[in-house]
Formats: sequence, structure tokens, C-alpha cells
Amino acid sequence: MAVLSPLGVIGGSGLYELLDDARQENVPTPWGEASGPVTLGEVAGQPVAFLARHGEGHRYPAHLVNYRANVWALAAVGARRLLAPGAVGSLEETLLPGSLVVVDQVVDRTWGREHTYVDSPGAAAHVGFADPYCPSLRVDVLDAARRQDVSVVDGGTMVVINGPRFSSRAESRWHSAQGWSVVGMTGMPEASLAREQGLCYAAVSMVTDLDAGLQRGSGVTQAEVLEVFAANVAAVRRVLLDVAGQADGGSSGCGCGSALDGIDPPYPLAGERPRQGRR
Repeated sequence: MAVLSPLGVIGGSGLYELLDDARQENVPTPWGEASGPVTLGEVAGQPVAFLARHGEGHRYPAHLVNYRANVWALAAVGARRLLAPGAVGSLEETLLPGSLVVVDQVVDRTWGREHTYVDSPGAAAHVGFADPYCPSLRVDVLDAARRQDVSVVDGGTMVVINGPRFSSRAESRWHSAQGWSVVGMTGMPEASLAREQGLCYAAVSMVTDLDAGLQRGSGVTQAEVLEVFAANVAAVRRVLLDVAGQADGGSSGCGCGSALDGIDPPYPLAGERPRQGRR
């Protein structure tokens, strides 16, 4: 498949509606069906691919999303840089609802998900994951937020829980005590799968609530999360579209694309990419 859109966005509905000349394409993958079709279009003349992480009507909760297929589908249409907006809860009293956070670390507490493309006996592929997010793409997001006059927090650690339930107060207080910043349900294995495909990946996290350990009363509710996200999604959209419209974006020199150098991955790579150094 030809390279169509070097930038991919995995997120909720709303962004693709602003793409110019948008069209949808069902992309087959070796890992089953993605959450939905890939929407291809342009922003300021720059090609962009969009995929709704949870599918139409939010049909797939976080623990049932086919992350392998989603990442593969975007890579198959040419995406080499993935932006991943998502809602998170705050584990710090200073990170209030409405805050935008571009995290630089992650802790994976999910289970039962397909976490890797290495899923059969044979040669292993141990990709580096010390720094989970593309440093250049993170800078692109931070710069876009400042151009759009959107307040943004540079850095922090996201802990990813399995869901679909929210954390207990004890779990939430433990997360905070570790020094972690925000808690979400979709950040993993998305980030590590992108690394296994040699893609750049950055999370764009919108704080929708104070997590249970910081709240009094009944704790976090779904209605609260949805209300705050709806009130702030326009800011997230502006930042994403700003990044998408930059002709000089490219995450050059980040090293993400060479994550598989010297490794012969026992799984196929999506898209038309040479396997240099991967013998």
C-alpha cells in the first residue's frame, strides 16, 4: 500500500470531521479488524490519517480495543508518526480538570490485552522502551499548544489501568504516592506496539477529573468525565490540527524509526518499509 498519510491520529470522534476531502478506507490487518475504518484527508494541505480508537459509538471499551490492529492499520496507510489524544484522571492536586499534559513516561498496569506483535514461539524481538514517547513529536505538540494559546504541561508519568472501572481510593492514593501524574485506560499497549512497529508516538492527555484518591464524596463518575472532556475537546482539537498542518513536521533524529535496527522481528511490519539492518 502506498504511503498516503505520514501522520496518524488515534482518538475520539470530532477530529476527522474537520479534515478536507475526507474518505474512509477499511484496512485489513494480520491481527483482525481495527476499531473502524481509517479516515484519510488533509489539514492545511498536509495528509492525515485518523482512526477512532473506540470505534463508532464508542463500542469498544478500553480493555476490548484491538490495539494491534489499530496501530497496524495506521502504519499500513503510511503513518510514521502517531498522535494519541485521550482522557485521563489527575493524581496531582495541581493538575486540575481541563489541563493538557504531554507525558514523557508510562507505567503499564493493564492485563489480558494483546501487548505485543511477538505472539508465537521463535526469535524474540526486545525493542528498547526506556523513553516510551517520541521526543521530537512531543516537542511538536508542545509548540502547537503554545501557538494555539492552550496551556500545556510538559512531562509527567501516565499510569495505565485496565478498566473499565475507575480506581479505588486506595489504588489511586498508591498511584499518587509513586509520584505518577495521571491515570488513563488506553495508553498501553498502544505506545509499546508503536515502538515495535518503529513508529513515533506521543500521547496528548486531557485531564477530566481528580482521581478518587484526591476526591471527596462519591469519587469519579462517567458523567463527570464526559462533561469535562466535551467542554475542553475544542482545545485538544486545535492542538492536533496545528501539528497536522505543519509542513515541516517530521520527528527527524528521534531514533524511533531505528528501534528495530539489528533486530529481525518475528512479525510483519506494516507499510512499505525496507528491513535494513534487520537480518
